[in-house]
Amino acid sequence: MQVVESIPQQRQPLLRSRLPPAPRLRALTGTYVRDLNASAAWAGVTTFVWYAVGLVPVQIAVTARFGLSAAEVSSWLCIIWLTSAVASIALSLVYRQPIPITSTIPGLLFLGSLAGQFSYPELVGANLMAGVLIVVLGLVGVGGRILRWLPMPVAMGMLAGSVLGDVSHVVTATTEDVTVAGATLAGYALGRVLRWSRIPPVGVAAIAGGLAVLLGQRANPVPISWELPSLVPPQIQLSTSSFLAVSLPLVVLSMGLGNVQGLGFLVAQGYKVPVNRITVVLGLSSVVNALLGGHTAIVSRNGMPILAGLEAGPIEGRYWAALISSTLTLLIAVAAAPVVALLGMLPPAFIVTLAGLAILPSLQNALEKAFEAKLRFGAVVAFVVSTTSVSFLGISAGFWALLAAVLASWLAEPAELLAYWRAE
Repeated sequence: MQVVESIPQQRQPLLRSRLPPAPRLRALTGTYVRDLNASAAWAGVTTFVWYAVGLVPVQIAVTARFGLSAAEVSSWLCIIWLTSAVASIALSLVYRQPIPITSTIPGLLFLGSLAGQFSYPELVGANLMAGVLIVVLGLVGVGGRILRWLPMPVAMGMLAGSVLGDVSHVVTATTEDVTVAGATLAGYALGRVLRWSRIPPVGVAAIAGGLAVLLGQRANPVPISWELPSLVPPQIQLSTSSFLAVSLPLVVLSMGLGNVQGLGFLVAQGYKVPVNRITVVLGLSSVVNALLGGHTAIVSRNGMPILAGLEAGPIEGRYWAALISSTLTLLIAVAAAPVVALLGMLPPAFIVTLAGLAILPSLQNALEKAFEAKLRFGAVVAFVVSTTSVSFLGISAGFWALLAAVLASWLAEPAELLAYWRAE
């Protein structure tokens, strides 16, 4: 991956200009205005729709597993969307590249799978330690090399096993509530068949399921009022076991998936990406998130192809897509409390089904990445171990899945493992 710690070459003369501050500001503003285009605007709105209907239901469903109060859930949602928007806007403006920062869905799903094994303060502490570690790795210049010792197929196998149960809950919910869950599933299938470019399948699923809830009068009305979102500092507990079992996998999921896949796509579009600086920002965002109950940040993998792809317009103006989508996501941060209340009115089967369907592409992607090329045996071991609830020495299955997979690859496919390490 070719990376530099500078802005794109075509932008350097303008930002290094010796003009006085006022004329320089006018020149920069004029450049920003000229770069704005309709294609980038549509890409930004489309990405926001993906975020709103694809991420928020997953976040609501997973945070419900921790037994938190409404204020704590509101704080969690508010801070992860707020830091993501601020970081995305800042990075995109400074480097004039579409650099979308979000909170890691794979990491959140991983945390959800540990809800019964670690206390909430321990998980908060694990998120905090993960954020600090990401900052350190970015500062010492290893942001793009975190997976040297842990191959991507192994990480993907572990992720697939961790989220398999969440997706399989769609089947259970559909058999228990055919009307709502079945309509949601049918809407998703329709969206996959029609392949609308501006409405994702999970968006069609949300509409179909929402109509079923409305027509069947299945919602439980509750008072909804808007107020400034709650920001609740949680209790924090640091432990060696949570660092090994939770923090390290979170770092791998955040930096591995985001840096390799998200920033890798950006590099493929011709940008010179400041990987280490972005990594530091990810770590700082993750630290702020943890201090208010949120989880680790990541470079968006699903949003990046929309924001940085050809359909986002000329390459020099695609950063506007990230600016627009990030500005819109501030609405989610500000409306965190009513979002929690509104989704709390919905039948559990609707939320579980919608969340499972939203996770399904991530499961498919993880399985494809795990078994598409080499180190398949290690990926299988990681997948199998991570589907269990095994816990040893106070450390849960995620860590042991990674350890067992690397050991299995070393024993069964050493040539492929060594070739991977040498290539890295």
